[in-house]
Amino acid sequence: MVYTGRVQGVGFRYRTSAIARRFAVAGYVRNQPEGSVELVVEGEARELDAFLREVRDALENNIRDEKFDAQTASGEFSGFEIRH
Repeated sequence: MVYTGRVQGVGFRYRTSAIARRFAVAGYVRNQPEGSVELVVEGEARELDAFLREVRDALENNIRDEKFDAQTASGEFSGFEIRH
């Protein structure tokens, strides 16, 4: 996912990380140089859907647009982290 809007400098990554702890997902969230936030996440479809819905609901006032790019899970993540 790539989120645009008022998504940097507002606790977006920290809030997303806190939400991730409540779901069986793995991956990372990080700010991008042009002002967007990138979210890479893996998990079972049901968990992913619920997690992404929670992120959207919690941060909808900051999100102007979101771009979804589904790919095959790599299995490289063992947890969820904030990357810098």
